[in-house]
Amino acid sequence: MIKVPKVRIIDEDKKQVGIMTPQEALSLAQEKGLDLVEIAPNLDPPVCRIMDYGKFLYDLHKKAHEAKKHQKQIQIKEIKFRPKISIHDYNFKIKHVQRFLKEGNKVKITVLLRGREKAKPELANMILDRVLEDVKDLGHLDGNIRTQFGAVSSMLSPTKLGGKDAKTKNTQGSQKEIQADGNT
Repeated sequence: MIKVPKVRIIDEDKKQVGIMTPQEALSLAQEKGLDLVEIAPNLDPPVCRIMDYGKFLYDLHKKAHEAKKHQKQIQIKEIKFRPKISIHDYNFKIKHVQRFLKEGNKVKITVLLRGREKAKPELANMILDRVLEDVKDLGHLDGNIRTQFGAVSSMLSPTKLGGKDAKTKNTQGSQKEIQADGNT
């Protein structure tokens, strides 16, 4: 499959063998029971390596799987409000919104309207404005506020918190914080 007159060969120990024809390199690889793989076709001469191709593909797949495992999956959480929500319920739901934004998730805020409330969507907009004001330091409006019949919704995205890593996140709090909480 290699269609150039000369190639640079690297052996299975990652040491440079030299420049030779593709036929010589292929016979050298077959003597060792391995494959000849072109790894840098754009160089002059192209670089080929003697290796076990199956193991090479397995290692590539394993590295891709590890990289995917360490990626942060952003989820969309939804919190529903009503225009006549009590203060306690509102505060309870706002704490959930704040927690979701701190975890790095997007939050969909939906204000449901029933019966005669549907004639007054400005009630829903007042609730949305209040929610946005309460979480402005943790998140921001992502896109427009959508008005449907019987509901008004918006999406909140978390603001960047200075590149904190999930591994260094202190979920229990420091010893000083715990002692300070007990002294009050």
